[in-house]
Amino acid sequence: MDNFSTNPNRRQVHSISETNNFLTRMYSLMGLSVLVSAVTAYLTMTVFRSAVMQMPVSIMWIILFVPLGLSLGISFKADRSPVASFVMLMILAVIYGFEFSLIAGFYTGTQLTTAFISSAAVFIAMALFGTFTKRDLTNWNSYLGAALIGFLVAWIVNMLLNNPTITYIFSFIGVIIFTGLTASDANKMKNIYNVYGGQVSTNGLAVMGALQLYLDFINIFMFLLEIFGGSGNSRN
Repeated sequence: MDNFSTNPNRRQVHSISETNNFLTRMYSLMGLSVLVSAVTAYLTMTVFRSAVMQMPVSIMWIILFVPLGLSLGISFKADRSPVASFVMLMILAVIYGFEFSLIAGFYTGTQLTTAFISSAAVFIAMALFGTFTKRDLTNWNSYLGAALIGFLVAWIVNMLLNNPTITYIFSFIGVIIFTGLTASDANKMKNIYNVYGGQVSTNGLAVMGALQLYLDFINIFMFLLEIFGGSGNSRN
């Protein structure tokens, strides 16, 4: 979202109804993405389980890296091609749903349910805060973005060390970072709409916002799942 500035000096005036319509569209797309992932994960673990078990490892690795390309594609094309971006968002949700199904086998049903409900509660609370607060949370993005970069570097190093205790601690840090990003992204998308809502595709902005919030949600979910799963100590 670096292509957009939320400088208040450029802010346009939109009615409450227009803003609410945009936010409803954005959160609906985000919710649809989560639903698509959940349905895909369920179908993968049941209907297509045997086919997945026979899938070549090379295909698995390709699928793991596809989401990065799709996320970049949505970010660059959302304001110019909303329909294509929406299609890519749904494909992304399907792929993540497939990946979730592979991970889900390491956890119990209770752990999965608890992590999902907890992540939904955290996400809703922070999204509401970011949407309705009168404060400008622009600075949050700068600090949290820097923290995320450092966190990812440390996470990669720990992958090589394979220390379960550090992984468990990192899960808490990850939840904190993406909880903050949920609020700041919600606030940022509302501000961007106020500035650019009449200049670019509103549908494109909604897809872009849905992507960011969807990624925030699934990261919160995955880190909470790691926490509730005890970093491998209580998995099946």
